[in-house]
Amino acid sequence: MARILIVDDSPSQLMGIRRIVEKLGHQALTAEDGAAGVDAAKRELPDLILMDVVMPNLNGFQATRSICRDPATAHIPVVLVTTKDQDTDRVWGMRQGARAYITKPFSEADLAEVIQQVMGAG
Repeated sequence: MARILIVDDSPSQLMGIRRIVEKLGHQALTAEDGAAGVDAAKRELPDLILMDVVMPNLNGFQATRSICRDPATAHIPVVLVTTKDQDTDRVWGMRQGARAYITKPFSEADLAEVIQQVMGAG
């Protein structure tokens, strides 16, 4: 069982992703925006982070960059989970340190596959 931090400012998205993560047998931790996500990553040191991009306070690109550049959290893989589906967004996200990128809406199987791939690669 992995500890997975879900960072999303939408309560319905947070609940939906949490449900999938828990159904897959993992423990779900949550944060409601990028700044809270960075704080939770430092405090909880999860095994994986699922990060929305469009959020207040600190967007997902900024939060990912902060997590990936901090020696205390750089080992934690980040998957960007977003509605931003342009190739430029995907490239920018990976440049910030994300290990994978999945576009909303996605199926439960799609998310499970990405989690498995990233966790298996770690």
